[in-house]
Amino acid sequence: MKEVKRKIRNDMKATLERLSEEQRINYTNQITEQLFHLEEWKKAKVIGITIAVPPEVPTASIIEQAWSEGKKVAVPKCYPQTKVMEFKEITSFQQLESVYSNLLEPIAETVCVDSEEIDVLIVPGLAFTKEGYRLGFGGGYYDRFLVSFKGTTLALAYECQLVESLPIEAHDLPVHQVVTTNRVFRTSTP
Repeated sequence: MKEVKRKIRNDMKATLERLSEEQRINYTNQITEQLFHLEEWKKAKVIGITIAVPPEVPTASIIEQAWSEGKKVAVPKCYPQTKVMEFKEITSFQQLESVYSNLLEPIAETVCVDSEEIDVLIVPGLAFTKEGYRLGFGGGYYDRFLVSFKGTTLALAYECQLVESLPIEAHDLPVHQVVTTNRVFRTSTP
């Protein structure tokens, strides 16, 4: 199973690296337009979201939009020793610092946000099925977090990130919706 997942991850990273900068910008704009029209987004008061790094769909403009709409933005802080993450509110990009693997996370002074406060959680990943299953980056942080999360889960994906199937394990939970450039796949409701 690990080898299969590693191959899918490597293949998907190679596919994403072939996208031109112009394609990335156009696709990202289309995805964010789809996202901002969702009722779940419109109703949400608190958004949980990572600071994406390439090859993921960029999230900076989504965070800025959330702030402009008066939404609270909660970004994960990961603890590699325990493989646990918690979400912390940021009100500015200056409240981020570079940690392991060049990921940006909230600085220590930021305030924790209880998972029950998060209305919409945007879950990262490399590959997705139309049924909402995802293949992440291999850390398992979201797999552990989603077990007790009660809000709406969304994934943002370029069309090339959609695959027919993924190796599914017992702990894998699908997201409620996969938002792509021109479609939203609703898999279930929270």
